[in-house]
Amino acid sequence: MENKNILSEIQTELKAPKGQRNNFGNYSYRSAEDILEAVKPLLAKHNSALLSNDDIVEIGGRIYVKTTVILIDSERKAFASATGWAREDEIKKGMDVAQITGSSASYSSKRALGNLLCISDSSLDPDRTNKHGKNSPATSTKAVATTKTELI
Repeated sequence: MENKNILSEIQTELKAPKGQRNNFGNYSYRSAEDILEAVKPLLAKHNSALLSNDDIVEIGGRIYVKTTVILIDSERKAFASATGWAREDEIKKGMDVAQITGSSASYSSKRALGNLLCISDSSLDPDRTNKHGKNSPATSTKAVATTKTELI
C-alpha cells in the first residue's frame, strides 16, 4: 500500500478562489459552500469524506457557534479535525434571530474548513475588512481565532 498523507494532498490540490463579490463593501470572498464545492471532487478522488457538526456554546453570557469539521480517510481509517468559532451579534439589522444564528454557523463553518484545509483568511485579507478598514457585513460575526487540527 502506498504511504501518502491524504490531508496534505487535498490541501495541495484544493483551489477555492474567492468567487463571491460584495459590491457594497467592495470586496471578494469565498463562502463555506464555495469551499465545499471545490473540495468534493478531491474527496472522491482520495476516497475520503468530510463531516461537520455545529454546537451552540455560551461563554460569558455570549452565544457562539462552534463548528468542528472532520476529514475521514476511509482507506487508512485515519482522520483529521479542525474547529472554527463565530460569535453571534446580539442584534443585526434586517435579520431575525434564526438568521443571526445561521450567519454565525456559516462563518464558523468557513473558518473550520479554512483551518483544516489551510485556506488563508488572514487579517490582511480583503474578506475580513471593507475598504474603510471596518468589519465587513459578511464577517461582522466575531470570529474567534482557533486552530485545533488533529491527525490521528
